[in-house]
Amino acid sequence: MPQLNPRPWFYILSLSWLAVVIMLPLKIYPLTHLNDPSNLSANQTNIKHWVWPWT
Repeated sequence: MPQLNPRPWFYILSLSWLAVVIMLPLKIYPLTHLNDPSNLSANQTNIKHWVWPWT
């Protein structure tokens, strides 16, 4: 059985962690700042929640 090269797996894991670290604040920010009056207009009745683009 050939030995697997760990270098591409290291890059894959590091890039995936980087994507998670970048995506999590984008997911959490609208949930915690929905009722902030600074980003709500007076006549805005329906607020579209932020959803994952690939779901």
